[in-house]
Order: sequence, then C-alpha cells, then structure tokens
Amino acid sequence: MHIAIIGAAGMVGRKLTESLARGPVLGEHNVDRLTLWDVVPPEAPAGFQGQVDCQAVDLSEPGQAETLVAARPDLIVHLAAIVSGEAELDFDKGYRINLDGTRYLFDAIRVQSAADGYKPRVVFASSIAVYGAPLPYPIPDDFHHTPLTSYGTQKAISELLLSDYTRRGFFDGIGIRLPTLCVRPGKPNKAASGFFSSILREPLVGQEAVLPVPEDVRHWHASPRSAVGFLRHAATLDLQHVGPRRNLNMPGVSATVGEQIEALRRVAGDKAVALIRREPDAMITQMVQGWAPGFAATRARELGFTAESSFDEIIRAHIDDELGGKLG
Repeated sequence: MHIAIIGAAGMVGRKLTESLARGPVLGEHNVDRLTLWDVVPPEAPAGFQGQVDCQAVDLSEPGQAETLVAARPDLIVHLAAIVSGEAELDFDKGYRINLDGTRYLFDAIRVQSAADGYKPRVVFASSIAVYGAPLPYPIPDDFHHTPLTSYGTQKAISELLLSDYTRRGFFDGIGIRLPTLCVRPGKPNKAASGFFSSILREPLVGQEAVLPVPEDVRHWHASPRSAVGFLRHAATLDLQHVGPRRNLNMPGVSATVGEQIEALRRVAGDKAVALIRREPDAMITQMVQGWAPGFAATRARELGFTAESSFDEIIRAHIDDELGGKLG
C-alpha cells in the first residue's frame, strides 16, 4: 500500500506517520511507501522500512495536486489546513488553504479517474466547527450545519465536495469530524481552542497557563492518540457500511473547563491547578459560546470508532505519550 499524507508535518500528521512506522499493516495491506507533504519539510518516521518521499509543498498552489495524484497513492489522508483562529484573522488565506487546496486535490483525482479509472481511498480531516449555535446537547448525527466561523464554513463546503465526488465515483471518501484534540503537545498554535490544552499541558510540567474563558464552557475533546486511531480505522473501514452520508462525528469526551481542571487536580494535584491564571478574553469567550458541547456520535461508534471515556484518561494519555509516563 502506498499512503500519501498531506499535512504530514503537523502534530496529527507526525503521530500518524510514527504509528505507521511502528505498525505498518493496515487491514490486509502492508504499507511499503509513504509520500509526506506539507508546507514545511516533513520528517521521515524513524524505523519505517519502506520508501519515504518527503516534500515541502503547498497544495493550494495550482499544479501541485496533480503531481501527488500522478504517483497514484492507494490512500490519501488530507490533514492540511490552517487552524480556526488564523482562518478567522486572514479570510483570503483561510479559503485558499482550507478550501482551494482541497478542491484542487479532489479535481486532480477526478481527472485521473476519468483517464484510467484511478480510485483511491480519501480520508479527509474535517472538524466539529461545521456546527454552530444554537446547539442541542448532545448533538445528534443528523443535526444541520450552521458554522459560525470561516474555518467551519470551509470544512463544511469541503465535506459536501467529498460526498459529491464520492457519489460520482471519482474516489472512495470518508470525512471524520475531529473533536478538539487535547492535550496537544508542543508549543501553542494559533487555534482559538489552544487554551483547552495549555491549561493542562503547561501545569503538568510546572509552568503557568492562561485561562481566557469561564469554567462553565463545555466542549468536545479527544486525545491525539485517539485521532490517529480514527484515521487508521477510516483507512480500512468497509465504506459500504457507511452509506451516502460520508462525514461522521467522531466520539469523544464532553467536559466543562471546570471538569478539565478537576481532572488535572486528580491526576497531578493542587500544585498543578494553582498554575492556571484567569485572564478573561472577550473575543475568545464569544467564539467558544457557539462551539459544540458534545455529540451522540452514534454512527461512528457503531462503525467501530473509539475514544477515551473520561478526561482523566485524556490527561494520562498525554503523560504516557509525551512525558514518558511521569510528571515533571
């Protein structure tokens, strides 16, 4: 199997490639070739025994998608995007990266499919940002899209394209709406949701963190470990069982910020919680008021997608995966 990962230098892309190096078997297929693309040079995963091609490429530049498709990967995992906060601040960049790049990819596959019958599996990383307030809790699988951000709108449009191109037989696509991933390792990014991770990540290593929203804000989360599991499962799932509704809400944990903090207290103690500094930010607070509080995720669970069942598990996954299983 030849797998192409677009957005391979990002956090989820790196973790996915590392998982393929550790376990290169997907379903009945052995992964022997990886094509890794991002706007910055991705790194080849240590220990992978097959062929690896790493390139710094901007998918939103005309002609680049055709180059990727010409290599005829069996599976294309599309992770490339700019995050919510950046897409809101830079309207043109958000639509160029998050929508135009996706359309270029889908069209390149369509043209190749018409030429010789090429039909890859496409796994598209969407987002729960396709939903906007007012929202029920939990949100059912058939709830309508009303995104309240440019990022959410770009993802919703891409979902519709994925469904239509799949319906027309150009590729076999599945979209997975990722929860907010927590705890994200590394340095903060420009996502408006970044504080959900920082109020846990920094205190776990003895550093201060800023909380810009009230503790009663409720949201939907899963760990980066679960995100990799979602992608691997989507790559091998029999999509005949999915039917025409190809975009799925992934399972996760619904928690308020206050419940996150109490989970941190149970795992790391009062000393860690004391490092959280409250600094209200009106813009971020307004944004998160319209975010999804939680999902039923019934279809995804029935199709075999799994995630953590508590925030304690999410924090412990971060400690195991990023801190060597030990607190600082």
